[in-house]
Amino acid sequence: MTTLVWFKRDLRVADHPALARAAAIGDVLPLYVFEPAYWAEPDVSGRQFEFVRESVTVLAEYLAALGVPLVVRVGRVVDILDSLRARVPFDRIVSHEETGSGWTYARDRDVAAWCRAQGVLWEELAQSGVVRRLNGRDGWAKQRNAFMREPQAATPVALTGPALPSDGVPCLTAPDHCPARQVGGRRMAMSLLGSFLVERGQTYRKDMSSPVTGAWSCSRLSPYLAFGCLSGREASQAAAMRQREVKGTRAGWGGSLKSFQARLAWRDHFMQKLEDEPALEHRCLHSAYEDMRPKVPDAERLAAWETGETGIPFVDACMRYLAATGWMNFRMRSMLMAVASYHLWLDWRVTGLHLARRFTDFEPGIHWPQSQMQSGTTGMNTVRIYNPVKQGKDQDPTGVFTRQWCPELASVPDRFLQEPWLWEGAGTVLGKTYPAPVVDVLDAARRAREQVWAVRRGGAFRAEAKEVIHKHASRKDSQGHFVNDRAAKPKRKGPASPARDNRQMGFEF
Repeated sequence: MTTLVWFKRDLRVADHPALARAAAIGDVLPLYVFEPAYWAEPDVSGRQFEFVRESVTVLAEYLAALGVPLVVRVGRVVDILDSLRARVPFDRIVSHEETGSGWTYARDRDVAAWCRAQGVLWEELAQSGVVRRLNGRDGWAKQRNAFMREPQAATPVALTGPALPSDGVPCLTAPDHCPARQVGGRRMAMSLLGSFLVERGQTYRKDMSSPVTGAWSCSRLSPYLAFGCLSGREASQAAAMRQREVKGTRAGWGGSLKSFQARLAWRDHFMQKLEDEPALEHRCLHSAYEDMRPKVPDAERLAAWETGETGIPFVDACMRYLAATGWMNFRMRSMLMAVASYHLWLDWRVTGLHLARRFTDFEPGIHWPQSQMQSGTTGMNTVRIYNPVKQGKDQDPTGVFTRQWCPELASVPDRFLQEPWLWEGAGTVLGKTYPAPVVDVLDAARRAREQVWAVRRGGAFRAEAKEVIHKHASRKDSQGHFVNDRAAKPKRKGPASPARDNRQMGFEF
């Protein structure tokens, strides 16, 4: 019998447990479905669609070289499974577990129901450190790290299976102008991994926080990890090999590669949050924050933030850069979300959807926990209200980035670039060629801080926060270290314990 391999966010043939499993059984029918209903969801965009379409094209080339064509279809998955089974009587589907949105979860439930009705066995295999049906976070890091150390799934030497035609794939999203978007596909992923590990990543730890240096020094692997052109295990093991090569050198590689490994671990850590608590896509992790901000956002502030017209130069430069490239380094992503949530007092669900569409590398399991973390609604994270003026001065000290993306500020002297409202000639620019700030940065931060901390007072808040920490917070390993590489060692010996996620970790891939 034939085994159908359902490709989703795993667009590769290397380290692909589902494909390896199917190949060991017999004939293989590889399938990818472009689902119009999914691409109409509010958290997806044209830049993501084109990246996926390019990645599927490359995947088809790899599969053809192995001996079988990738069958590409457009429609509802259960309808396509019905039509395919009428032509090829498969009795098994193999795919990878997916930690996705509520929409993809409902889709998977429909597929499971179809399989039960048809007598088809559906096997879902792990492809990351995320653990299904986890009872609690105790021991999670050990499981995750063990998975990363396991040998990669063998790439089949050759495949056999039926040859079926594919559908033409129309554009299923609205137009989305993103001129500097990254190109999809496995080949580009491997090229970036190689250049990062032997050249670009040497100053990764030092350069990752600035949009000026981060675009080069970060790995830029995030969209390829998000859509599975490269597995996290491949990236981790390649980095480990490079760590062994550079051990003992003083060239910066040791610290940078350690930081990169930590961020791969935190990638799984945050995806595990959504796996364990799917509702956090829609509800505050701590219920006390549910009604803190207006559900209906201030339309003027939201529009200014979305278009990079807030009058806060560094915020606007980052938002315009993101619109044009589909990527932003993590610290600036955090700042954009924090400014929206605190200074502009906008609900994270609304602003989170906009950023989801802007990120070519949109990964629900990272995006929604981070949206809440940067908005102060988790109940277990330290409230961090970024000062966007200070961030501009710190991360763009020469102003080159801000001036590139906000050319209206050309006449503003360097010392006033990040706060042009203090310049004596502000009247020649603000409200004319560049907007006046929509809020007073310092006053808005003060007001937000007061309201957030007011919610945190009281025994009821602490009781629920304790439950959140038990379910979602990171743990220490047997040596007293957290999953990331920046935690302080414990002051006294004792059993591993939950820890508040008070460190500002990033995902600068």
